[in-house]
Amino acid sequence: MRRAREVGPGAVAAAFAGAALGAGLVLLGGRAMLSRQAVVARRRIGKPLGEEALDADRIWVRRFDGDPVDLVVLGDSIAAGLGAERRKDTLGARLAKGLARKLGRPVRLRTAAIVGAESSVLAEQVDGLPADYTPDAAVIVVGGNDITHRVPVPTSIAHLEQAILRLRARGAVVVVGTCPDLGALRPVPQPLRALGSRLSRQLAHAQAEAAYRSGARPVSLRRAVGPFFVTQPDEMFSLDRFHPSALGYRRTAEALLPALLAELESVSARQD
Repeated sequence: MRRAREVGPGAVAAAFAGAALGAGLVLLGGRAMLSRQAVVARRRIGKPLGEEALDADRIWVRRFDGDPVDLVVLGDSIAAGLGAERRKDTLGARLAKGLARKLGRPVRLRTAAIVGAESSVLAEQVDGLPADYTPDAAVIVVGGNDITHRVPVPTSIAHLEQAILRLRARGAVVVVGTCPDLGALRPVPQPLRALGSRLSRQLAHAQAEAAYRSGARPVSLRRAVGPFFVTQPDEMFSLDRFHPSALGYRRTAEALLPALLAELESVSARQD
């Protein structure tokens, strides 16, 4: 699995500090405080997971008859499944297994997501798909790294819309899991955590609007699974307290699956 500029909680804190300073949201002495908080976050976490997600690409639930449904997952480390200790617990595998059970058909998973990716890397991920690849469904989860790298929202949205349109042109229905709530990252001290929460909510709202405009279906991960990450951090986060655990990925897949099924059923109804 390739990776882009991966971000740990220390980088998150540093990026939030820069955003706060640039926006004039802190007073005299704020720079020193925010810098100290970034150091604290780096010290707390490190990189216990490494920078490579497990390879979960295969046909899932082969016991079902029929041609496999082709599912592609694009985006960042959450989409790639970083933090899962078993490939069956990655987001892509969870989605593939859930989809297979609901449809009664095997599902062939392809993971194009790259650890550390920003929305700008979606174009590279779509480019990397075989020219003759025609997925039935695509799931995109991206945005956290756009926040930490202070990518302007209009820039992020332009890349997302282009990726959605290109995937739909290949025949795929598209579901977008909008930017998770970075306010759930407890290793990032306050007030940086609150700033991250606000910025991620703004991006998520813009992503949802872009998804609707482009013919995709958005799912608010902040609303659907954010409360679990806030109230059950020990269970929902992996060792680094930054990426989801097996349970975190299960909850995220459960939030995305109904939208994925609804989109596929809509296509089937139009074809009948």
